[in-house]
Amino acid sequence: MFKLIKLMIFVFVAIWLFGTFAKAQQLETKIGLLNVTRMASGFKNPWALAFLPDNSFLVTERRGRLFYVTANGEKTRVSGIPDVVADGQGGLLDVVAARDFADSREIFLTYAKRQGRGSGTAVAVARLDAGAKKLTNLTEIFEMTPGSEGGRHFGSRIVEAQDGTLFITIGERGDRPSAQDTQRHNGSIVRINRDGSVPADNPFVGRSDGLPEIWSYGHRNPQGIAMAFNGQIWAAEHGARGGDEINRIVKGANYGWPVIAYGRHYSGGQIGEGTEKPGMQQPAHYWDPSIAPSGYMIYTGDMFQEWKGQHFVGSLKFDYISRLYWKKIKEVEALKSAETKRVRDIRQAPDGSIWFISDDRGSVFRISR
Repeated sequence: MFKLIKLMIFVFVAIWLFGTFAKAQQLETKIGLLNVTRMASGFKNPWALAFLPDNSFLVTERRGRLFYVTANGEKTRVSGIPDVVADGQGGLLDVVAARDFADSREIFLTYAKRQGRGSGTAVAVARLDAGAKKLTNLTEIFEMTPGSEGGRHFGSRIVEAQDGTLFITIGERGDRPSAQDTQRHNGSIVRINRDGSVPADNPFVGRSDGLPEIWSYGHRNPQGIAMAFNGQIWAAEHGARGGDEINRIVKGANYGWPVIAYGRHYSGGQIGEGTEKPGMQQPAHYWDPSIAPSGYMIYTGDMFQEWKGQHFVGSLKFDYISRLYWKKIKEVEALKSAETKRVRDIRQAPDGSIWFISDDRGSVFRISR
């Protein structure tokens, strides 16, 4: 019996090690077979990853944990994160390392924050200490207008633009009409400076008809944001039943939700007034049926020269990575393998490889040649 127990333990450990450090799997693509390698595992509902200059990286878990992971996959839980409300789709969400991280050691976090009986998207900046074990000087630099309950549609992706300003996506929190109310942050993309102040050239600055942080509005639940070579901001957002969108983000523009949409309510009923209306932007691309997009990257690296400038969006619903051609945004390939289960985030690594988070598998994977 003792030998049997030892054998069972050995088999269990062997399986665990194999699952954690398995050799690269292959991904069939239009440019040939690529390698998919698991770089870290054991996460529960991982939401975002951010690369650091020494090839280490950070991973958030929605339940409210932040991990520092070395280049060889060793994980350390980082303390000092803000208080988060882990409810439904809310919790600790995006993480981005500042462009000047090598000097400032600053990172940005988005998260669901308690607001009375409800919660809303907030942003904080903090310094990662030299040992990568603790956040210090944590400062909240943005909090959306309160008033929403429930655990839906926090948006919560963030990108630092070339001028140092921050673009943050805010979902309408399930309160559809609020996306058209520019006196609230619901359903908007906001733009702030790194210290939380408002850039003077934001579209509603000095006006009474909108909050100064708002850059664009009429969004439903944008869970992806990316910046192109030329500084153009793009966002991917969830529709209802059908009508997930990619939008080219224009200063001061209205993207229509819930007045226009290419999907239908989950009940099957029509949304708003149809698919178009004067003064409201059309999507650059939409999916029907919905793919549940989360995570957005525009490729700028050298490892995959054939993909330079192309857009990549993770699918939570159909378990793949959507590759979209950039001159006219359209899906041209579904990158799908056993590893692409509920792709929550996708990022370009410093070496030009493509990394993604699989929510279902609790792992971070790397696509390479």
